[in-house]
Amino acid sequence: MMRDQAMFEADIEKNSPGSGGAPSRVTQPRFWDALPARWNSDADDTLECCQVRNETHDVKSFFFRAPSGRAFVFEPGQFITLELEIDGERVNRCYTISSPPTRPHTISITVKRVPGGPVSNWLHDHLHAGMQVRVLGPAGEFTCARHPARKFLFLSAGSGITPLMSMSRAHHELGEDSDIVFVHSARTPDDIIFARELDLIAANQAHFRTAFVCERVGTRTNWPGITGFLTLPLLKLVAPDFLEREIFTCGPAPYMQAVRNLLDEGGFDRQHYHEESFSFETIGEAAAQSAEAHVADTPRDAPAPVETATRFKVSFTRSHREIECGGGQHVLDAAKQAGVRLPASCTQGMCGTCKVKLVSGEVAMKHAGGIRQREIDQGMVLLCCSKPLTDLVVDK
Repeated sequence: MMRDQAMFEADIEKNSPGSGGAPSRVTQPRFWDALPARWNSDADDTLECCQVRNETHDVKSFFFRAPSGRAFVFEPGQFITLELEIDGERVNRCYTISSPPTRPHTISITVKRVPGGPVSNWLHDHLHAGMQVRVLGPAGEFTCARHPARKFLFLSAGSGITPLMSMSRAHHELGEDSDIVFVHSARTPDDIIFARELDLIAANQAHFRTAFVCERVGTRTNWPGITGFLTLPLLKLVAPDFLEREIFTCGPAPYMQAVRNLLDEGGFDRQHYHEESFSFETIGEAAAQSAEAHVADTPRDAPAPVETATRFKVSFTRSHREIECGGGQHVLDAAKQAGVRLPASCTQGMCGTCKVKLVSGEVAMKHAGGIRQREIDQGMVLLCCSKPLTDLVVDK
């Protein structure tokens, strides 16, 4: 064995560049040499799209890598925010990461084309390998990594499968045969995202089980799976011990409301329930009802909020508007009430759409990852999650 190893090392030395031997016909990519340094959007905010993959007829996965060669470090279930330029306007959108952290050289999102959706349609029609996109994150607290358990139940619908797929892939690739029941709801069998890969994971892991629930069979007249909607009797059938499991749910707001209702009906302890949604139309309601709402970070030296009855002036330099805002009110809410139009999407401090320069004044800001620390240091704030501490002047 030692002689074989010595001969192998000698052969490597003989064929290495500059050794005088025959040149190697294979050039190793840089990322195979060693795990590169960690990617940080504060210092390196531009990623390159390296692949676009069709998942279903209206769903695509977009893979990104850092041109600097840095590695992605995140928790399965977290999200990134894309900062796009569409038709001359800046648009920010949050997308959960569908790839697992066990593949550190690339990061992927999986996007369903939404009829009339400006961002999803732009991504499907225009984003291709070689293009660069500004990205913020990763961020978010919807992750099984922070809630270790003996048994999990993943419930998803539509493109809500993405964070749960990241979690499932992570468990699979770490060789952890975790007890996971994955129940996914789709319109038809052809709309099931990652169907073949989930079957592969189930084949490789004895304690990973899947159940697909389709509203209708569509073109699959021989569909052997479940047809209809997720109900409590069905849940008891596919996961009879669901009361003992840590539950993670992601999907459209009506789906998650239905899940909450059936779990309450079944007597489930909501302390072991976690949900996530990036539907901007319903995210405020979802976050309020979620048992796993985003927790905002407040700097340790941040001043305490003032009395809610106190009123402050907020001046907008470009529109020459001036409004009043209560000490306990978010600036964006006060602006909307006063008829001042400002760009905004999530209203939860995640997407960064309402980011502005604070010319003067102080605010108490509690965000959920939608702004970089260097931007805060430069005087930027998110109006949706900022309450005034003094009179403000905003560059908008």
